[in-house]
Amino acid sequence: MGILDFLTGEFIDVIEWTDDTRDTMVWRFEREGHEIKYGAKLTVREGQAAVFVHEGQLADVFTPGLYMLETNNLPILTKLQHWDHGFRSPFKSEIYFVNTTRFTDLKWGTKNPIILRDPEFGPTRIRAYGTYSIRVKNPARFLVEIVGTDGEFTMDEISFQIRNIIVQEFSRVIASSGIPVLDMAANTADLGKLVVAEVAPVLEQYGLEMPEFYIENISLPKPVEEALDKRTSMGLVGDLGKFTQYAAAEAMSHAARNPGGAGAGMGAGMGAALGAAMGAQMTQAGPWGAAPGAQPAATPAPAAAAQAAAPPPPPLPVEHVWHIAEKGQTKGPFSRADLGRMATAGELKRETWVWTQGLDGWKRAEDVPELAQLFTVMPPPPPPED
Repeated sequence: MGILDFLTGEFIDVIEWTDDTRDTMVWRFEREGHEIKYGAKLTVREGQAAVFVHEGQLADVFTPGLYMLETNNLPILTKLQHWDHGFRSPFKSEIYFVNTTRFTDLKWGTKNPIILRDPEFGPTRIRAYGTYSIRVKNPARFLVEIVGTDGEFTMDEISFQIRNIIVQEFSRVIASSGIPVLDMAANTADLGKLVVAEVAPVLEQYGLEMPEFYIENISLPKPVEEALDKRTSMGLVGDLGKFTQYAAAEAMSHAARNPGGAGAGMGAGMGAALGAAMGAQMTQAGPWGAAPGAQPAATPAPAAAAQAAAPPPPPLPVEHVWHIAEKGQTKGPFSRADLGRMATAGELKRETWVWTQGLDGWKRAEDVPELAQLFTVMPPPPPPED
């Protein structure tokens, strides 16, 4: 290569950065010996900033645009003037490109539950998570405070620190807000603004800002959520007395669809219980019922008042109805009392196949704990003869 070709190459240089990644925040323009030629073209695109560092000191920040680097202390002049250095300039210059676009969809969340005093539930714990975005607001400060001499700085290198700042300020804001836990879902936007206002001064020291902050979910511990679900279910039931009567009527209707002895006995028992409850209500109203607007004859005694306020008895338990399979045919339904008499008479044996609702298939009578007792209970000795 001739001396003219060498000199021509020394006067031509293009400095630019096109980023094809999604997490690079700062990238240093790599130049052999950190030497930048006189008259070089610096291209700074939208969403970028270029920080010029000369001889180890921050010299200037270039915003988007095209620049010609024509200062009198650039390395090309020293190369042509200092032949004793062999075209090696002792002056070093660097350019750092800073990505000023938003880094979105960054995750944050509480690693441990936050303890707070809820106006309704008292001391409780909550968890929260969401997303946020970050952007470099002051490239020079960000380079000095965070990046240093790192030639390629990514978002992962600072995201953990930002999450710690968010969780700390969120915990303080949520604990001092006084908003009930049940109303926090309706106030996530206001809570987010409060958190951003508290985080902003800390990020400003790093040369950063947080354009967006979202609270996606605030949750209670699982046992508290289960208790809350039970409380909601009780609210949906409404009048417990009417619900009990409705449940008893449904049980009687179910028993009527099973014509076996157990279903009939159970229906009769439920009917008697329901009739007793209705009779008690009629007794409270008087022998013939009170006329509209009539005053009671006398104030009931405390015991009678307590009896009148007592809730109705719960419905009787539902007894299993059994079926028997013999010679390819089924028989039944039978109650447990019927099976006891059949076992005594020898009509029901240990190897007899039986089935009832709740079993996963036909089983031998001796394999069902409820029926196995029928074959182990022995009658007492007969009474002595006269």
